[in-house]
Amino acid sequence: MKLTPAIYASSLAVRQEGIDYNSAPPNLSTLANSSLFDTWRPRAHILPPFGQIGDPCMHYTDPETGLFHVGWLHLGAAGATTDDLVTYHDLNADGAPFIVSGGKNDPIAVFDGSVIPSGIDGKPTLLYTSVSYLPIQWTIPYTRGSETQSLAVSTDGGRNFTKLDHGPVIPSPPFAVNVTGFRDPFVFQNSRLDSQLKSAPGTWYAVISGGVHQDGPSQFLYRQHDPDFQYWEELGQWWHEPANTTWGNGDWAGRWGYNFEVANIFSLDAHGYNAGGEVFTTLGAEWSLDPIVPQVSGFREMLWAAGTVCSDKKGNVKFVPTMAGKLDWGTSAYAAAGKELPATSLASKKSGAPDRFISYVWLTGDFYGTLLNFPTAQQNWTGALLLPRELSVGTISNVVDNKLSRETGSWRVSRNDSRRGVVELATLKQEIAREALAALTSGDSFTEPGRTLTAAGSVPFQRLPESKFHVISASLSFPRSSRGNGDLRAGFQILSSEHESTTIYYQFSNESIVIDRSNSSAAAATTSDIDVRNEAGRLRLFDVVGGHGEQRIETLELTIVVDNSIVEVHANGRFAISTWARSWYADSREIRFFHEGSGEVTFGNVTVHEGLYEAWPDRKN
Repeated sequence: MKLTPAIYASSLAVRQEGIDYNSAPPNLSTLANSSLFDTWRPRAHILPPFGQIGDPCMHYTDPETGLFHVGWLHLGAAGATTDDLVTYHDLNADGAPFIVSGGKNDPIAVFDGSVIPSGIDGKPTLLYTSVSYLPIQWTIPYTRGSETQSLAVSTDGGRNFTKLDHGPVIPSPPFAVNVTGFRDPFVFQNSRLDSQLKSAPGTWYAVISGGVHQDGPSQFLYRQHDPDFQYWEELGQWWHEPANTTWGNGDWAGRWGYNFEVANIFSLDAHGYNAGGEVFTTLGAEWSLDPIVPQVSGFREMLWAAGTVCSDKKGNVKFVPTMAGKLDWGTSAYAAAGKELPATSLASKKSGAPDRFISYVWLTGDFYGTLLNFPTAQQNWTGALLLPRELSVGTISNVVDNKLSRETGSWRVSRNDSRRGVVELATLKQEIAREALAALTSGDSFTEPGRTLTAAGSVPFQRLPESKFHVISASLSFPRSSRGNGDLRAGFQILSSEHESTTIYYQFSNESIVIDRSNSSAAAATTSDIDVRNEAGRLRLFDVVGGHGEQRIETLELTIVVDNSIVEVHANGRFAISTWARSWYADSREIRFFHEGSGEVTFGNVTVHEGLYEAWPDRKN
């Protein structure tokens, strides 16, 4: 069903009519359209007023207003502005798009793109993928001319982007390369590339994601040739990986897959964005369980990598990874896109933040379209963007120099103190943006007394949160003996009642944070395709040396954001896993300490922050 604003508005009156959230759920597919609109809708996350959200893309800071523009695919591409990374305002009424398909270059679709804030005539200039033929998929032969890169310019503050009246500025993939894909251009500036390529300072570059059939995934690099961005010089595959290979043994960064998507390139230091800092990329990787005859599937990885920029023997510039990991371990978390947020932006001025790189991740609500029977019409919206994250180079100090710290993983040794037998590790630091985190934790809160558990079971909190909108923060400490204790699991149960619960725990057997969703939704028993598969992501808690020289296991620092059905788990400033937990019963609000197996765990600094915030103050829904 195609949902227009008028249909959406008329449907509000029938939301939740006759639905009893104190009784067992019916088959939800039998309910009226839009009747489940509020049932699982988040409060603090980004999503359109109605309908499906797709990839985040086309972000930028407007140099004239200082507002940060956040974009996403929706009926073309739509977006909002923010001056604080907390509240958002739709660019157009009813969340209408600022660019749609149907032009000479894009008769079929508009895919992801990226904005040069002061481009043609000093105006925001969008380089985007213009689509002329479908289907496009890495497992099938590529149709030449299906994906090209075109320009559009905004003269009205980003509410509309007008396509230039000429052909694509990048009309095809590199000559005679049998690509798996050629899309999602990301524009950026980089002083290391300027130096390596002898470019003028401030030159713009574009990286386009894709791959080569029978060969592997690639990022294709281009350089601005003229002041009006009409011509782009091809610089080849600046990064390529053999098909379906992994970083290290694959434990810490999944698979490179067969095709890259949505690549971003940016440079970071310990404070945030720095054009001369260490080069990072975030990227999506597509893969299949069958390496011989790959099939269309929902297998995707949302990855990051850091690396060096160098030249090969032929003088071609190359990106060589030095560490890699997952930006989000959620199986439906994908398509991250970010942009630098300068200290001069309104948001950064308010918070006193330096230049930063802010990234948003898409949490698809239908597992990439494979959950075909999910009650989409009854809900009238699908998917959301996760909370904004600020990225920087992180440090893990006083780590014991042993095989755990020396493994090829999502970190690298940045300093070695052989006298003390410790190393300092560098990794990607990712945290909820400071403004959003401050707002999430600024309301009413209560502290749960800490405790040490040694016996298996769950212990209810002394107080329940008032709603399904809250943040839990806590520290979990484990004795050194836990390292070899394969059955110890400890964490929290959330959205709990006698009927349903979601369990989040750390286990040492495979160094993972697990979200057990097997009992998360009573509706899954009556309605097909409500996804309740478990989620898991790897996080190593290192052996560290304390202030008095004693060795201990690194403390697990958890922040769990519960926004109705969206659950984000952030840990130790370097880990995130996000998913859906669609609890049904109104009283599924309990939080419980969770312990399983043998061993001891101490819970401390346990605080629950109530209510979250309203991200969309102008919307009536």
